[in-house]
Amino acid sequence: MATDAPAADNWSSTAYQNAAAFVPKLATKVVQWLDIQPTDKVLDIGCVMASSPTTSPNPSPPAASRDSSPRASMISTATAAAPANTTYAVLDARSLSSTPSLQTGAFTKVFSNAALHWILRDEASRVDVFRGAHAAHAPGGTLVFEMGGQGNVAEMESTLLAVVARRIGIKRAREVDPWFFPDERWVRNVLGEVGFAVEDVELEYRPTKCEEGAGEVVEALETVVGSAAGGYYLGYVRLRVKARKI
Repeated sequence: MATDAPAADNWSSTAYQNAAAFVPKLATKVVQWLDIQPTDKVLDIGCVMASSPTTSPNPSPPAASRDSSPRASMISTATAAAPANTTYAVLDARSLSSTPSLQTGAFTKVFSNAALHWILRDEASRVDVFRGAHAAHAPGGTLVFEMGGQGNVAEMESTLLAVVARRIGIKRAREVDPWFFPDERWVRNVLGEVGFAVEDVELEYRPTKCEEGAGEVVEALETVVGSAAGGYYLGYVRLRVKARKI
């Protein structure tokens, strides 16, 4: 029987720290590219600024963070950790271009870390996401983001696709793959199409030790991700981009 009851709020800051604490910890370089100044007004797509103090300068500029996860606990955790001049809201970033309050050209900088490879999985809305980011920017504003790049966690993704394909076929398995990992050429083309000038773009291979919460996932891949020194390492590939609105 169909129901309109809201989904259970299963998000936990403790579980996130166990499974993915390395995400904000390894954001140092992309935050340097962002170079937040006290006079900036920042739109943060994915709420990463609340998860790491390194993204919030002192004094901190006004910031608006948006995340599509419909979890009250996520918003309350972010609010408790962030400066008073930061606001949070639940928003599907694919709808950014149709959200009038965020299309006024008020933000000097737009930022995202480890979120766009989820947001851009829907091919039909990929360009619109960046159109929305462009309209959110003040003239000359800066877009800085980091996401999974081509080849990211290839050993894990290929294994998951193979396992799922055995049940539902490879075509359907690809359709439900939750990620999109582009290369430099793709991102240059799309950003240029919507009116950004790309200033820096790089792919970085960064093997990353798995946190506690990833143990079950990598157990089946022990031969290829296990380290002789102990622990498991996945082949992260980060796509890092800095562009300016023109």
